[in-house]
Order: sequence, then C-alpha cells, then structure tokens
Amino acid sequence: MKVKKGWLAVQVGSEEELSQEGGVDDSQRFVIPISYLYHPLFKRLLDKAYEIYGYNTDGPLKLPCSVDDFVHLRWRIEKESTPYNHHHHHNHHHHHLHILPHALSFNSC
Repeated sequence: MKVKKGWLAVQVGSEEELSQEGGVDDSQRFVIPISYLYHPLFKRLLDKAYEIYGYNTDGPLKLPCSVDDFVHLRWRIEKESTPYNHHHHHNHHHHHLHILPHALSFNSC
C-alpha cells in the first residue's frame, strides 16, 4: 500500500507481536503524519524501537507499543498540536510534557 507524501506507515504492537513469524499477530498498521517524528513523546518511542530493532527493518517502521497505548499517544499528540489548544496552553506547554509520560501509562511503550 502506497503512503502519500508527508505521511509514514508504522506497525504498532508489543515486542512479542512484532517479532512473531507466522503466528497470531495483534499488531496494527497506522499511517501517521511525518510531523509526529519531531514530537518528544514520539521520539521516546522511536528510541525504544531503535534499541529493539535497530534502523534496518523491512516494511513499515516497527513501534514496540500496544495498539491501545499508541492510539492514546496519537490522541495526545493531536490534542497538543491543535492551534486552539497550543495557543491556549502555550505558557503551560512544557509543563504538560513533563507530566505526560507519567500520565500516560507507557507500560508497553
């Protein structure tokens, strides 16, 4: 499946799900905007992916995170990047980023 310019395909699932060969696979494919790559929370997930898989993977970028946690992470990134919310919370923007990792249960991320 071709991904349009400015977007990136990722495969999301726990380490075990993403490394299974031919077994039951509960991982899920998402297409995300490239701008996510610059978000601090997403960068943490990319660092973890690098530790586990390295940079050389075939197909979509593999992210070692449960689908539920990834959906929540995506929601948080979208919420922070909306113009109204960003402007409204501009003074507290960094404060929220420090609280966020604890608020998000990154059990699988």
